[in-house]
Amino acid sequence: MCRPDFPALRRPSYVHRGGLHEHRKGGGRRVRHQHASAWDDWVEGPACSGPAPVATPGRHGKPGDRTNPGRRGRRGRRGRRGEEHSMRKHVVVLGANFAGLTAALSVRHELHGDVDVTVVSPRANFLFTPSLIWLPFGKRDRGDITFDVEPTLRHHGVDFVQAAATGLDPTARTVTLQDGSTLRYDYLVIATGYRNDSDVVPGFAENAVTITTLEDAERAGHAWELFLRDPRDVVVAATQGAGCFGAAYEFLFNLSFQLRRHDLHQRVKLTYVTAEPFLGHFGIGGLPHGEQLLGMFLRKEGIDSRLNVGIDHVAQDALVLETGEEVPFGYGMVVPPFLGQEWLTAVDGLTDAKGMVAVRDSYQTLKYDDVYAVGAAAAVEVPWTTPTPVGIPKTGFPTEVMAHVAARNIAAQIRGEEPTDEKAFGDIKAICVMDAGNNGVVILADKMLPPRKHGVLIPGPQAHVMKLGFEKYFLWKMRNGYVQLP
Repeated sequence: MCRPDFPALRRPSYVHRGGLHEHRKGGGRRVRHQHASAWDDWVEGPACSGPAPVATPGRHGKPGDRTNPGRRGRRGRRGRRGEEHSMRKHVVVLGANFAGLTAALSVRHELHGDVDVTVVSPRANFLFTPSLIWLPFGKRDRGDITFDVEPTLRHHGVDFVQAAATGLDPTARTVTLQDGSTLRYDYLVIATGYRNDSDVVPGFAENAVTITTLEDAERAGHAWELFLRDPRDVVVAATQGAGCFGAAYEFLFNLSFQLRRHDLHQRVKLTYVTAEPFLGHFGIGGLPHGEQLLGMFLRKEGIDSRLNVGIDHVAQDALVLETGEEVPFGYGMVVPPFLGQEWLTAVDGLTDAKGMVAVRDSYQTLKYDDVYAVGAAAAVEVPWTTPTPVGIPKTGFPTEVMAHVAARNIAAQIRGEEPTDEKAFGDIKAICVMDAGNNGVVILADKMLPPRKHGVLIPGPQAHVMKLGFEKYFLWKMRNGYVQLP
């Protein structure tokens, strides 16, 4: 066992309260240093700089068995049931966006800091994904909707490792990182998000754009600039199996608003193609009067539509539907289905066919009590069958709820209690603001999925103002780590 010798994995501050000192590097940024510590217990890797520290018995060693000379022994803390905990527990969170950041900071909050938490992510930034709908039109750039997570996490006593996870051994309780080193955990939260299923529709990646990631939205912006030089018909589509219909609607109406701004609305035909069985289904079964409201929006904007249809393939200048119809375009934005991270599928009994992690209502995985999954990485079963398959949206609000439930359950386990907090995905409240350029719709329901008692859609320009305000508030909230705020 030895210290890793690569820049992405700094030796974090959580592992040792003593032996920690700081100096200023070159008169500038403050750099934290740490002598031999429990980081040597948590990380194993092939690369060493200098002699390796004395091996320790690891997680299962007795309190007095640790031979690492830089590690001071800690008195065990007693849980509510009287169990003796020989050392502080280590929670690893994979992912640093909505789900990951919320879960990591919530665990620290629940245990009043008496836990070691490490966040692992290949990206150094938090991304406010709801604002990606504006980026292609130049209303936002990446600097407006991202921030560096490391200072936020450090301020709250959470360590950050910028690296991609590539493997998981639930039996050994280790996560393998991209350089081959392993990181040990007592509890794991998988918040690795999604990746686009580019294979669901042949030609999608080559001949259309999407807005589901920051890089995708930037490419969509470049394509928009080219479109403005040679305007032709436009198609916005959500494929079979897609679940992010809200983003498709928002982009559709924002695009229509931009066409008006550029005096192109009368010159360009705009078509919406969707797998939804009816307008306003949203992947959640629809809400009262939603079909009529969305139909009114489309008629007002002069938008044509194709409903309940799959896409066969995307040609260079046309969307070819499964019915054989071709819908020509000069600019095409397509929302695909999402998949889980591919490396997770190698873990026995962890994921479904799409690579999403199967979970209980406690957000523990079906097979492993100490492994959780939240956010887009968690599998949600579609409770209905539609003629053309549709998915379910896992948006920001339910993602936060899932992360808080997981954090409370992990805290309970660390205290020696049973993880009894449960909230089925379908029972989470639906709270969403759909932007439409200078208009919009506020969507509220008592449950994400039917049967529901209450559901309402409130249209009007106030929705646009609310979305602008929420963007500023949420970025402030997450940048400061105030995840306990609504």
